[in-house]
Amino acid sequence: MRSTPRDTEYKSVQGLVRGLEILRELNRCPGGGALTAQLSERTGLHRTTVRRLLETLQSEGYVRRSESDDSFRLCIKTRELSEGFRDEQWISEIAVPLLGDLLQKVVWPTDLCTFDVDAMVIRETTHRFSRLSFHRSMVGRRLPMLTTATGRAYIGFCPDDEREQILRLLSTYEDEQSRLALDRGYVDELLLKVRALGFGFNHGHWRDELKIAAIALPVMHGEHVQACLNLVYVAKAMSIDDAARRYLPHLREAVSVIERSLAQPADCVLPAAR
Repeated sequence: MRSTPRDTEYKSVQGLVRGLEILRELNRCPGGGALTAQLSERTGLHRTTVRRLLETLQSEGYVRRSESDDSFRLCIKTRELSEGFRDEQWISEIAVPLLGDLLQKVVWPTDLCTFDVDAMVIRETTHRFSRLSFHRSMVGRRLPMLTTATGRAYIGFCPDDEREQILRLLSTYEDEQSRLALDRGYVDELLLKVRALGFGFNHGHWRDELKIAAIALPVMHGEHVQACLNLVYVAKAMSIDDAARRYLPHLREAVSVIERSLAQPADCVLPAAR
């Protein structure tokens, strides 16, 4: 709702209001992109005004223009606009009880991770409670996108446009992630395998944890990956197929409960599965 004269002593800055409206409409468009004419029609703003706003947003790095069809698309920098906002209450209300129940069933530690700019970040974990964990301090640890089960689960099931933005960002770095992101054959093969399996996997593929393996499922909210839930184990203890056969049903049950809970109004959180 827009402010009224009673809400503030200052008048609205129309250029800012219109710029935010353009960002909102782009966010609603399929793939986060649209032509100038389409945005003009959707917002009611003159095409010249829309084009000027888009070029300003482009110069600041929030949108980019496609050379193929002259459309404008959101850039990953738009995520910075929400970096200071923390709406993680659902993690403690929904996921924490579930992770506790899950630990009783699987024994191996599990992590709930969310995407943060260029990596997955562990938000909640049972590492400190699992007798099979070699690690205790895990919350806040960043996991690479292309070599961990959690990152691969996110990359494999997020929208195509978002995936391309992530890969473009990773390719600008000077590290292993950059090399892999630039290897289209590697990325395409990885996507095929993750989608065929239905989950992300890592069996000693992460250089920082060569003895560790993991499987991970995406937590979907609409078409978007809201988070990923993994199970971490010692690589020599079992194969990926064995881990999936033994533990994937338990992970799927937990993910299903989280997804149903996220679909409910904020004050209608479902109880954890027992």
